[in-house]
Amino acid sequence: MTITDVARHAGVSTAAVSKVMRNAYGVSPAMQERVRTAMEELGYRPHAAARGMRGRTYTIGVLLDNVRNAFFADILDGIRDALKESEYTVLIGAAGFGADEQSRTIRSMVDRQMDGLILIAPGTPRAEVLATAAATPTVVIGHHDTSDVHDSVVDADDLGAGLVVDHLVSLGHQDIALVSAAGSKTGRWQRPPEIALADGYLQAMDRHGLGHHACVHHAAYSDDGGHAAGLALLSGAQRPTAILTGADVAALGVYRAADDLGLSVPDDVSLVGYNNTAIASLAPVQLTSVDQAGHDMGATAARMLIERVEGRRDRAMRTTMTPRLVVRRSTAAPQGS
Repeated sequence: MTITDVARHAGVSTAAVSKVMRNAYGVSPAMQERVRTAMEELGYRPHAAARGMRGRTYTIGVLLDNVRNAFFADILDGIRDALKESEYTVLIGAAGFGADEQSRTIRSMVDRQMDGLILIAPGTPRAEVLATAAATPTVVIGHHDTSDVHDSVVDADDLGAGLVVDHLVSLGHQDIALVSAAGSKTGRWQRPPEIALADGYLQAMDRHGLGHHACVHHAAYSDDGGHAAGLALLSGAQRPTAILTGADVAALGVYRAADDLGLSVPDDVSLVGYNNTAIASLAPVQLTSVDQAGHDMGATAARMLIERVEGRRDRAMRTTMTPRLVVRRSTAAPQGS
């Protein structure tokens, strides 16, 4: 099936079909409907490579490190919803945590002539991301580093950490630990989300006169990472009465570690996650968590990217989400207070 067949079936010229496929300016809604109906009836699908040779493939690449982090699902839902009425297709690259693997995935997306990229907290070296963004429209989600070449969508992570510390201190907690991703110095990102989160946590602890109680434990944002961190923190001599993790998935690992040690949440330790994913509200869990509007982050990133892809804006933009604390049953006053 060819564009000529579509034109003949719709009773229009091949030029008209081409304009509809390119979303060209000046095509009437009636013509759009006529041509798209013909394409649907004939089962016509434009050849991606051929479209790329003409200038656009209508594909968007999304890079993430793994598919087990439920927060990424919220971001992807936002991206999908923002693009569902458009021509664009989203292709996902789950590249793992390694910088080399992520770099290969980004290069593969560029080689396949994807129109734009959305990179979720990439571990790829910053210089490589900047070089990529100079040639391919790119939005970076999570990293707070400013840029003149790529757009950014971030959460006010320092504010989010402060909300948690304020809440826990109001309950009577002093020994509050943070479980945060270690990050990578080789990437040369100055303000990845885990650094902003740790800064906000330390500043809030100092503000309450609890700087000497501060404890930052590094672990991967995964169930296993949270489990290992929970075992280390909760089996030590100076056991914290409350733990904040930088991701809900890690909080669930801490939850599991507490159970392994015969401890109860929140009776023995209060627990707070980050991202407020769907699992946080499940009845058996009821995890207090910071909501950073993952769906809105994804939708905003998609809209910003399409503006750049379609030439409606050529200057970099940055959008910051305001976090809010959702209190559930996993936090309570410490024992003996």
